[in-house]
Amino acid sequence: MSLVSCKGLSKSYGSKQALKQVTITLEAGSPIALVGPNGAGKTTLFSLLCGYIKPSAGEVSLLGAKPGSAELLGRVSSLPQDAALDPNLDIITQLTLFATLQGFSTKAAKAEGIRVLGLVDLADSAQQKPKSLSHGMSKRVSIAQALIGSPELVLLDEPTAGLDPANAKKIRELVKTLSGKTTFIISSHNLDELEKLCDQVLYLEQGQLSQSVSVKESQHEDYLTLTMQQCDAGELVSEVMQLGDISSIEERQPNEFLIKHNSGENYAIEIALLSLFKQHNWQYKAVLKGRTLEEKLFSKP
Repeated sequence: MSLVSCKGLSKSYGSKQALKQVTITLEAGSPIALVGPNGAGKTTLFSLLCGYIKPSAGEVSLLGAKPGSAELLGRVSSLPQDAALDPNLDIITQLTLFATLQGFSTKAAKAEGIRVLGLVDLADSAQQKPKSLSHGMSKRVSIAQALIGSPELVLLDEPTAGLDPANAKKIRELVKTLSGKTTFIISSHNLDELEKLCDQVLYLEQGQLSQSVSVKESQHEDYLTLTMQQCDAGELVSEVMQLGDISSIEERQPNEFLIKHNSGENYAIEIALLSLFKQHNWQYKAVLKGRTLEEKLFSKP
């Protein structure tokens, strides 16, 4: 049984078609990224998966059941980007209420509220009201709400948008920690973050699924991504092209180069590059296998 199955999924609002014939099957496991420009249909797809709206055409199922059905209670949850807490109730009261709605007894619901607050390092803030929390803390409470009942699937819409680096890091670490039991589908514009968290990336554009990229597979391509501290790009390109098994090298961004090679020997190119850097006393930031996610999605080498 698949985690998510969409067949010819479409959604129209009047004459505007927001989603067009999306067909995809997703399996439980590592976090999955959903990316695309504004207006691409990401929010519409999330809304269809949650059962908030009905499709104009096609079929969709989660864990073998229709979105929004009673069978999925406690098994699927979501966090919209603009989710807001009730300013008049303390945190634990709100979380207890949500847990009760999932079928927990009053006593068990409060314990569950404390448990999920502990997951986001906010158990000490249980008695506080939302207005006393920072934006980052409020976002973490909202994520705690989405984790009530240990759901099998959690949809997160821009979970770290607008957060300071410390709070964003806490959320990334939480997703990594829980990924063994819960599958996260994360919609975000932060490609660097998604590349660290996710194994599969879905790219929506104009309502259509235009790409499905495996981050792991990209690491086994015959490419290296080289980032230098500072360098003479022309000299670097010239020197690298003289190394064995180099097919091409291009500067994709300032001080960032994409190298294509045909070496079948593990680490041979990396070792040659490090020797070259030592010879010229060049400082580098990183040598990564494969192409970056940004390069994979938007460029054709």
